[in-house]
Amino acid sequence: MLQFMIKDVLGTPAILVGLFSLIGSLLQKKSFSEVISGTLKTIMGFLILIAGANLIATTLTIFSQLFEHSFNIQGVVPNTDAMAALAQKNYGTATAMIMVFGMVINILLARITPLKYIFLTGHHTLYMSAMLAVILSVGGFSGFWLVATGSLILGAMMVISPAILQPFTRKITHSDDLALGHFGSTGYLLAALVGKMVGKGSPSTEELKVPKSLNFLRDSSVAISLTMMILFVALVLIAGKTFTESQVSDGQNFLVFAIIQAITFAAGVYIILAGVRMVIAEIVPAFKGIADKLVKDAKPALDCPTVFPFAPNAVIIGFLCSFAAGLLSMFLCPLFGLSVIVPGLVPHFFCGATAGVYGNITGGRRGAMIGAFVQGLLISFLPAILLPLMGDLGFAATTFGDADFGVIGIILGKLIALFH
Repeated sequence: MLQFMIKDVLGTPAILVGLFSLIGSLLQKKSFSEVISGTLKTIMGFLILIAGANLIATTLTIFSQLFEHSFNIQGVVPNTDAMAALAQKNYGTATAMIMVFGMVINILLARITPLKYIFLTGHHTLYMSAMLAVILSVGGFSGFWLVATGSLILGAMMVISPAILQPFTRKITHSDDLALGHFGSTGYLLAALVGKMVGKGSPSTEELKVPKSLNFLRDSSVAISLTMMILFVALVLIAGKTFTESQVSDGQNFLVFAIIQAITFAAGVYIILAGVRMVIAEIVPAFKGIADKLVKDAKPALDCPTVFPFAPNAVIIGFLCSFAAGLLSMFLCPLFGLSVIVPGLVPHFFCGATAGVYGNITGGRRGAMIGAFVQGLLISFLPAILLPLMGDLGFAATTFGDADFGVIGIILGKLIALFH
């Protein structure tokens, strides 16, 4: 029963977000039909968001295959999802306990401190729990102290992470009802601060002046399709017809395959935006119940695509600039005696895009480009420094990708080393 509650219910992000929507609606004494409708729409919106993310992840995996073959690159590819799955094998129980008690501490901290954020990005809560379980176990912690220490750090991060971004999130969303709950927050904060430094007088990415003949580029879905088409076609041409058709496209013509993958990617972004709008429309009103009854003025902290609809141009600019930084880092990391980190397309898309939105709000186009680029360097160097602290898991061909995992993991690992 406990396993079912922890792993299957709390470990399923859509159910977790739906539960909060349900509790919020019940606390407001809404009618039965409103409660059912709001809860199901919240879960559905989240599942739509996940479907879009999965579609993007699939096309990015294909992109990585073509990229690695074309340029003959071997190295560690950061993938937080894969790393958390590996950690589950040896540290599953500790991960689950840290996750549950961390969520309890999140609600307590939101109630008794000025940081009124309830972190609702369930999969990131799970991933951070997994990393804390690994680092603490490798550092010699076990039993009660392992769970207690991990839960306290997780619970604290669940309120601190949205709080440090809120001044910028407020400007992006034009309201104080929402927060960003994603463990890439140090990267987004860095992008916003860099944008502030370099972007004076730079117009927003959303004010791009487009000639009338190119008006179709004003539609972000079309712009993303064309951008990805150029990248995919270039890659299949370099990888070659034979490799693409025999190893990747399952016999489909290599150019047709490239075009379909590019448009599939754009479709994934479109689906994510639709899911985000649906979740926001339901979760914000439902959350009022929790804010009024359990935690006064509570704000839901939601996944990073929450900010995508507010600056679609910044999303694609941020992704490309972050990826460019990842490519540069492949050559820089070995100069510092670090492992080669091959740019993982999934972290560079989601984190780079979000960094682009935060860089844009403080520094316009220049802020979006340079802010996302600096964030891209950060999520390339942090995983390389984190690797030796991961024990046996450090020898896997992957590692945790997003910025906060690197920051927390490195600080915690170094602190433990000091006392050993």
